[in-house]
Amino acid sequence: MPFSFQFNPGDFQGFQFGSNGETPPKRPRKPRKPIGNAFTRTLINLAVTLVFGLVYFYAELPAINLHAEEFYVFVFLLCAVYCVCAVITSGFQGEGIKGYVGFLKKQCTVPFLAFIALIAVIAVGSIASWVVLRADAYSKLLPIESGDFTTEIEEISYDQIPMLDASSASRLGSRKLGELSDMVSQFEILPTYNQINYQGRPVRVTSLAYGDLIKWFTNRSQGLPAYIIIDMVTQEANVVRLEEGMKYTTAEHFGRNLYRHLRFHYPTMMFDEPVFEIDEEGTPYWVCSRIVKTIGLFGGTDIQGAVLVNAITGESTYYEEVPGWVDRVYSSDIIMEQYDYYGMYHNGFLNSMFGQRDVTLTTDGWNYIAINDDVYMYTGVTSVTSDQSNIGFILSNQRTKETHFYSIAGATETSAMESAQSQVQQMRYSATFPLLLNIADQPTYFMALKGDDGLVKMYAMVNVEQYQIVETGQTVAACESNYRQALAHAGLIGAGQAGVSGGSVRTQDGIIAEIRTAVIDGNTHFYVRLENGIGFLDFNAAQTPRAVLLDVGDHIWYDYSLDGAEFPENGLVAASGFRFEGEEPAA
Repeated sequence: MPFSFQFNPGDFQGFQFGSNGETPPKRPRKPRKPIGNAFTRTLINLAVTLVFGLVYFYAELPAINLHAEEFYVFVFLLCAVYCVCAVITSGFQGEGIKGYVGFLKKQCTVPFLAFIALIAVIAVGSIASWVVLRADAYSKLLPIESGDFTTEIEEISYDQIPMLDASSASRLGSRKLGELSDMVSQFEILPTYNQINYQGRPVRVTSLAYGDLIKWFTNRSQGLPAYIIIDMVTQEANVVRLEEGMKYTTAEHFGRNLYRHLRFHYPTMMFDEPVFEIDEEGTPYWVCSRIVKTIGLFGGTDIQGAVLVNAITGESTYYEEVPGWVDRVYSSDIIMEQYDYYGMYHNGFLNSMFGQRDVTLTTDGWNYIAINDDVYMYTGVTSVTSDQSNIGFILSNQRTKETHFYSIAGATETSAMESAQSQVQQMRYSATFPLLLNIADQPTYFMALKGDDGLVKMYAMVNVEQYQIVETGQTVAACESNYRQALAHAGLIGAGQAGVSGGSVRTQDGIIAEIRTAVIDGNTHFYVRLENGIGFLDFNAAQTPRAVLLDVGDHIWYDYSLDGAEFPENGLVAASGFRFEGEEPAA
């Protein structure tokens, strides 16, 4: 039969605890004895708190600065540790929350008052930094001058245009390190390829790092033996070996770790992320920009000088005005944040929320260009109410923060990248974030087109104001030549400006003796040998569709570029265009 159980509370009415039917009384809690006397307990509490503070400071490296948020976390933890020690050493006798609060007031008066005081400081400092109340101060963080693009930004020769982005530089650096058998097994490359000007050339530099902790143990006495330098124009990667290795880097541990080295020497300073640079003699340094808060306690992030740390010796010096060879003091993030404050709040906080008259923001991306031996960060500016077009651009000196705004209405960088990709859509190339160049007094986007393997295959130029004008080329010279001819056909420049700024585009004539074809990366190439010639001209049908009209016996005038070299008697030469006998040159 089914099992059933019924509970009747009345059945237990007569049951009582104890022999006399009474509930036994609770045992009184045994009082905890305090440790020693009050002086001894205080010393123990302070000692434990001090040990905790030293360990935490060594591990987390908080700046001892009222403007640093991590400082308050550090002090709160010290107060908490002291109070916990006081509870343990004093033999706490209270009950419940009230008992703990009363005990803390009695035994931990100083840390308790310090905790309350810091809460008050944070509250007052936050209010004083509140953008709603200080919108005008935020809008003035970045002094901006208006400029004229075509008169202030000089044309640069194609053989000075940086052609590599960070990811392409990383591939070249890894490949170069892989060729060195004595290094590749022990070291790796830091992924931060910083762009600088070195001896008048745009380059990217980065430090080596230890492969792992074991390799650090076996190599730390000699330090890191080299750094990587990549020429952004020639795309040549070099491993620069040092007579004495670098012993102070972000890849080190313990006292030689760069962050710990900085904190022990400058305990009150706040720093931006250090960047690796080399001076004109090739000596490696870390540029550690000093962060300051200029609005209230926590607002208005800015830079005030930098500490330069010799990566080999560890010698460090703080400069309010850094030496001229230093290229990067202000990060792109800080510059763009400060411009966004200006764009949002220069007409007041309420206008940024309602009406939004003349409210602007930077676009999603940036790039760098070398101007007069300094590196400038460039980014577009768009209206907050629309992201379909740019209203202008800013160029900001990364050493001095000198910033110019150029009012040029045109396509966004993203639109230009899409336009360039559509020009070679059959190859499925992806465009890098563009540079802003002055080509024949025309603001021009320049970008590399990369294949699925991440390597640069072609180059593209897109007119900012008329982004339907797009030209590509397998070399920068060919790309610029095609672009200038397109500008001339559109009537934007005269025939005299159609030559490439590098000066190495030449025009010669000859009679076709032989034509061969091949398909490379989905593109048809016509290889043309002229009479009395040994080498071949390479016409890419993607850039020169008329090449299908060429025939043996045709007399043609052709354009080619060799980056300043003489025309070889044999070999393969990229031709950027041609015309038949009797045709007029392009206007």
